[in-house]
Amino acid sequence: MRRVLRPRADRRQLDALHGALLAELRTLKRRVPHLAGGLVASADGLLLAHDTHDAEPDSLAALTAATLGVARQLAEATGQGDFRESLVRGEHGYVATYAAGTICVLTLLAHPDVSVGRLHLEARRAAERVGDLVRVGLGPPSVT
Repeated sequence: MRRVLRPRADRRQLDALHGALLAELRTLKRRVPHLAGGLVASADGLLLAHDTHDAEPDSLAALTAATLGVARQLAEATGQGDFRESLVRGEHGYVATYAAGTICVLTLLAHPDVSVGRLHLEARRAAERVGDLVRVGLGPPSVT
């Protein structure tokens, strides 16, 4: 008998995952005033879902992966443990990145008048849900 590994997720699973991630992003946008948008990307920069209008989501996913790599190294080098989140404050607002499980990240774009405390509170909860969605949605590889 020949064993063949199938892809981790079929098209229906991926569509369902995308829909669930998009719903999570939109819920987060409703819960955090002045949140401009967000995306979920794999740790290697693959865009999984986005709700961004002014930013190019594929480029932002790639930049998120690069930022994640540096942030992980910084946390490790300084003895702070595993990466959890980072916040960049720019002249026109914030970019916040949160670990979402072990294989993906949640990146959010916010206007300068966002409540950073509210952003962190809601985003940390959302990142946990996103991590669970990705873990369950992709599931373990199957063998036939």
